[in-house]
Amino acid sequence: QVQLVESGGGLVQPGGSLRLSCAASGSIRSINTMAWYRQGPGKQRELVASITSTGNADIRDPVKGRFTISRDNAKNTAYLQMNSLKPEDTAVYYCNARVTTRDSYTMDYWGQGTLVTVSS
Repeated sequence: QVQLVESGGGLVQPGGSLRLSCAASGSIRSINTMAWYRQGPGKQRELVASITSTGNADIRDPVKGRFTISRDNAKNTAYLQMNSLKPEDTAVYYCNARVTTRDSYTMDYWGQGTLVTVSS
């Protein structure tokens, strides 16, 4: 079994910054892509950013230039640095990881989500 635990969400004023973390643990052989998704009020879940095991990152247009994604492979952890936050960034942020387990099964796993609220 594999668990993803997000942390770092909270309330921040417009223009502020937050750093989210996603730590994977359990029966992990390797982690391919790690990604952050978000779901705002009344909206569908959308991809925010992703990063491969070799560090190739993809940042989606709504947050390009403001958010960065990184990972520490030794810690099985991904990060999302969010700067210049806007009210429209308010959402539950979910971590996703494509994991190959020690039993050689490759599956997508999700964290429980962390709420980010951008408001004055």
